[in-house]
Formats: sequence, C-alpha cells, structure tokens
Amino acid sequence: MKAMVFAAGLGTRLRPLTDDRPKALVTVAGRTLLEITLSRLRTFGVREVIVNVHHFADQVVAYLAANQNFGMRIEISHEEALLDTGGGLKKAAWFFLESGASAGEPFLIHNVDVLSTIDLTRMAQFHAQRNALATLAVAVRTTSRPLLFDANGQLRGRGMANETQTMGAPGTSRSGTGVSATAGPTHSETALAFSGIHVVSPRIFAKLEEEGTFSIIDAYVRLAKHGEPILGFRADGAYWRDLGRPNDLIAAERDIADGTYPAD
Repeated sequence: MKAMVFAAGLGTRLRPLTDDRPKALVTVAGRTLLEITLSRLRTFGVREVIVNVHHFADQVVAYLAANQNFGMRIEISHEEALLDTGGGLKKAAWFFLESGASAGEPFLIHNVDVLSTIDLTRMAQFHAQRNALATLAVAVRTTSRPLLFDANGQLRGRGMANETQTMGAPGTSRSGTGVSATAGPTHSETALAFSGIHVVSPRIFAKLEEEGTFSIIDAYVRLAKHGEPILGFRADGAYWRDLGRPNDLIAAERDIADGTYPAD
C-alpha cells in the first residue's frame, strides 16, 4: 500500500518553532513529526510514500536523505505555490497511477501533524469491503468544521464554517439546520470531526474536476452530493491529537511519557 503525507503547510500555528524549519521537522519527544508519521505508516506495511513540501522544502529533502528515507521509497512533490490538500493530492496523482502491482490499489493519506492510534489496517479493510471512493477517519470530538454523515456512514454535507460545538455521544443524530448547501442533508445526520487520515481509491483522480488550489474536503462534499461513496470510518475509541500548536506538542510529550500514547 502506498501513502501520501501532507507536509507542505506553513505551520503558522506552530510559530515560532516554524520560523526556521518546516512543521514536518518540529520534534515531539526527540522525534520529528515526519519520522513519527513515516514510522507509523511503516508499521502498517506502507513502504512507498510521497511527501508534499513547500515551506523550507530543502530541509525536508536533506533530512530524508540523511536518514536513508527511513528504509522506504520516498518521493517528493514540491509545490512552488501551496496547492491545499486537493491540489496537492492531484499534483501527486502520477505516484498512485504508476504501472505495476500497486496500480489501482487504494492508498492512505496522513497529515504530518496528527498523532493517533487509529487502526489503519482495519480502516483499509472497511474501505475495500464497501468499494468506497474515499474513507475518512472520523470521531465524536469538538470541532469548528463538522462533517455530516447519514446512518450508513455516507457523507452528506458539512456544518457552517463558524460553527463550533461539542458533538454528542456516538450515534447521536442532529437535524440538518446550519448545514451548508454543498450537500443536501436528509432529516438527520451525525456530526463528526475529521481526523486528517483517509483511505482513497485512485478512481478519484478521474473525478477531480477542480484545478489549482483547492480543498480535498470540498471535493469530497461535491462528489458525495453526486452519489459517490464517500464514507466515514468511526475511530471514536482511538487516541488522537492534532499537533498544530506548541501547547499540543507539550501535551503529546506528556502523553508519551505517561504511556497514554504508546510511542514506537
């Protein structure tokens, strides 16, 4: 299985740590975010990865070379201008459409600033069993950008951009009030937070009509509106932490030290 690591962002929330390095090379408990992500992917059998870069891109290239790519095949997708998640994925399409045994096989996408124990094998199996176009790891969690799923786990829309709320217990439904019109809600949906991890079929590249800089979530919502299987994989019981701010790094180091997060 191949994977893409989203690592091109400016890491503005991590300043001043990212004033002289990319967020991928910020450290937690003595390890870079990129090393932690690659190690986790390798644990689940991933051996071929493409990493998108922009901010201090040369540092990432040099770091990987110095570490012999951590024993993996690693390609670099250099974005001269930031393309956001959708544009970044589309630019890397060649990597997932190469001829060979892996062509047509679903692949993983993992944000570099996410720490989790989500079972990626089970998530990939869930995706394959349902022949999904994309499967998003989601959970009940406070978020300003909720996604809405029906009882079958199909994406139906998203909440308002300025809507911040505490989600209810797993299985709790909510009405479609306040939902953007990009995907019409049914009479009830479950509001869930996206975890920055997806499994995607290469079939998606033929369906990405968007060009240039665009969000992959916006593309998912558009595709779901047209009946494409964009599914949510519930990961409520897994450890998950966003590492977007300095305080998040401190909390993650505490979690590693006390065993809350089982470091490799």
